[in-house]
Amino acid sequence: MKELLRTNDPTVIAFATALLDGEGIDCFVLDANISVLEGSIGILPRRMMVAEADLEDAQNAMRDNGVAITT
Repeated sequence: MKELLRTNDPTVIAFATALLDGEGIDCFVLDANISVLEGSIGILPRRMMVAEADLEDAQNAMRDNGVAITT
């Protein structure tokens, strides 16, 4: 698994997940439940991971739709 993006914004995660679903690319969000530890203040980023074989296609999908990705 490779990191595709890292963000504090849950709407970016939802949008990116929908984009990847549309492209047939599986993803996994790490730290999704971290809000329990941080008290829901949103300071710790969530990381979206994709398979290494899908990384280039996922990056292209994010760039084409204006989503900032981890490089």
